[in-house]
Amino acid sequence: MSRPPVPAGGRATEGHTLSEGGGSAAAAGAERQGERLPLYGFRRRRRIGFWYRLAAVILRPVFTVITRREWRGAEHLPTDGGYVAAVNHISYVDPFTLAHFLFDNGHLPRFLAKESLFRTFFIGNVMKGAEQIPVYRTDGDAMSALRAAVAAVEAGECVIIYPEATLTRDPDLWPMQGKTGAARVALASGRPVIPIAQWGAQEILGPYKLVPHLLPRHASRVVAGPPVDLSRFEGRELTADVLREATDAILDAVTELLTGIRQEQPPATRWDPRAGGAPRYGNPNRRRR
Repeated sequence: MSRPPVPAGGRATEGHTLSEGGGSAAAAGAERQGERLPLYGFRRRRRIGFWYRLAAVILRPVFTVITRREWRGAEHLPTDGGYVAAVNHISYVDPFTLAHFLFDNGHLPRFLAKESLFRTFFIGNVMKGAEQIPVYRTDGDAMSALRAAVAAVEAGECVIIYPEATLTRDPDLWPMQGKTGAARVALASGRPVIPIAQWGAQEILGPYKLVPHLLPRHASRVVAGPPVDLSRFEGRELTADVLREATDAILDAVTELLTGIRQEQPPATRWDPRAGGAPRYGNPNRRRR
């Protein structure tokens, strides 16, 4: 698979950030038109706020130092309204490497994240203040996160959904079978799904590991692709079969991008997290009583 083209006005590899002389095509166009661009040169759709700005000030320099950024496909990120970004999940660190890519290309991501994080000291304050969206995985409030995601996308925001809903259980870290949330939000809102594949964060912090490896400096490879074609589902009732088929199309697009990054062939069949009786969520290696 050929790699997506390099974003206009930017570079494909390390240094493709606004502060280092790169920058997104949207930001460059806005500067030519004389628009006032806020923090790091992006056109925001909502106020950054104290907590979001604090997270950016703390984390952005850290990931600038510890990663070599190899970013492509920023030209596929919509600038005319909200969208769903569907991303593979390989490490507890990859939300930060993904946010770095999006933030530096002018987009404020809102993540769907498990509700327990919002009860964590300090991190919970940051996530609430940055208006991230809590997901209740096991009770009747699970749909409230999807309703909030639909509202955010319709309001013009970038909403991040991991179709797998947790770290992949595939032994080789390919995308596994997913949940239908990304497809449901996209079809309910009528807004596009942008597939994004990432690779390299697992070298900083392996799946379900707690001790990071910061040296040597690791490559953070993030590639965004064109919108997933979901036109055949438009106007149809959102049945389980329709949502499953749309979810498969989304995961196919993410897997194709990841294949280009890794230059390897994915398995013929996606890993089923139910295989072997492992729990859907939580560390599968943890001994359970």
